[in-house]
Amino acid sequence: MAAEVKDQIQTVGRRKRSVARVLLRPGSGQWLVNGRSMVDYFPRPTHQIRVEEPLKAAELETDFDITVRVHGGGLTGQSDAVRLGLARALVAHDEELRGAMRERGLLTRDPRQVERKKPGRPKARKRFQFSKR
Repeated sequence: MAAEVKDQIQTVGRRKRSVARVLLRPGSGQWLVNGRSMVDYFPRPTHQIRVEEPLKAAELETDFDITVRVHGGGLTGQSDAVRLGLARALVAHDEELRGAMRERGLLTRDPRQVERKKPGRPKARKRFQFSKR
C-alpha cells in the first residue's frame, strides 16, 4: 500500500444531488478538481468565487493544495458541495476558524432538494389550466 500522508484532511460536502470529497494537504495553493484545474472545471467566475470563499474567510489562499472528487448534479450544486467540504476541512485543520466560517454561513448544509413530479400534473406543483365549460 502507499504510504499514508499524516497532514492531509479529508471531508465531504453535499448540495442538491452533488457530493464532493475534499482532500486538503499543506502546499502552495494548487487546485485539482476531478483531475482538472479549478478554472477548467468551473469556468464561470461566480462558481470559482463560491468555491474559494472558505479560503478567503480563513485567509489561507496559498497554504494548501486541494484535491476534489465531485459527482452528481450540475455545476452550481457541485461548486456549493466543494465549498461546504472545504469549509469543513479548514475547521478540522484549525478549530478556531469555526466562528468565522459559521458567521458567513459556510458550515450550513443547504437542505433544499428538487421536489418530485406528481401524477396528473405537468410538473411538481404546476397544474393544467382549469376550464369551467
